[in-house]
Amino acid sequence: MTIDNKQSKGGKARADKLSQEERSRIAAEGGKARALAAASLPKVEYPGVLELGEANIPCAVLSDGRRVLTENGITYAILGERSGASKRLKRASQEAGGLLPLFIAPSQLKPFIDNALLEGPLQPIQYQDGKRTVIGYDARILRAVCEVWLRAREAKALQKQQLDKAQRAETLMRALADVGLIALVDEATGYQKFRARDELQKILAAYISPELLPWAKRFPDSFYEELHKVRGWQYKPGSNARNAYIGKLTKALIYDPLPPGVVHELERRNPYDPTKKRRRHLHHQLLTKEVGHPHLEKQIVSVTTLLSVSDTWEEFAKLFTKKFPPGPGDLFGLPPPKEDEGSDAPCA
Repeated sequence: MTIDNKQSKGGKARADKLSQEERSRIAAEGGKARALAAASLPKVEYPGVLELGEANIPCAVLSDGRRVLTENGITYAILGERSGASKRLKRASQEAGGLLPLFIAPSQLKPFIDNALLEGPLQPIQYQDGKRTVIGYDARILRAVCEVWLRAREAKALQKQQLDKAQRAETLMRALADVGLIALVDEATGYQKFRARDELQKILAAYISPELLPWAKRFPDSFYEELHKVRGWQYKPGSNARNAYIGKLTKALIYDPLPPGVVHELERRNPYDPTKKRRRHLHHQLLTKEVGHPHLEKQIVSVTTLLSVSDTWEEFAKLFTKKFPPGPGDLFGLPPPKEDEGSDAPCA
């Protein structure tokens, strides 16, 4: 019997001795740990697909501003089908202590990979795409990897069956050059300003509804219950009473992380009335059903999850600012205002 088998049987024996309550507690602790780990990862803010010639590489801008390409996308773009031989190469690389991704794992490429590449763009980036944890790389990796393949081909270091991969790398490099040239022309002519303005209008059109939608409950009671818990406030189920700080927190935690420009447009269309000490409508009534509401609901679920795994406001603040940098700044350090103080923030 091997040591692993002995340890496995020993672990099973210990597990069999646990009570149902102990098993439930261990499972709950494991679930909380996984939720905390996922909450600390950056998330996809703007997903997309990078089209370069015949290659389509999933890409994203993350909540911390980094531009990433998925590992699988780069692999298929350069290697084509993930052959058994290429998988064995990656496995051998990992067993030897390396963590090279599949698209650069062949041993013939090793002499052409320098430390700057290993310690920079080749460092994997874990992030959340919905409920999935994805591995990606800094978008600048694509050009660097293509150059490695082309230098290896120029040095005649590749095997015959690897030459088609180098050809794919060359095709990608040409496509990248074309995209870069277009970007340079846009910058030289000032067109990128109009392009950015056009993109903002597209975002606003997707998020902001031209008509006021009928009232419907968008914020579940669990959001307010968890928010009261971490603030140490008494929660009264079914009560619509909200102090002004709840409105400010709702804006900072839910609305401000929406795409740039959306909150500004909501506030322009739904201005604060100082005489009534509130806005005329609820912000979510101005959002579109197709894009605005789904994004809002996703944000509410994300924040409620962070609240649920936090025991204190300080713990939640750290998790929130990691997941949604740069966060609401000084808001977390402010004491709650008086109950009768007005609020220009959107109530839910």
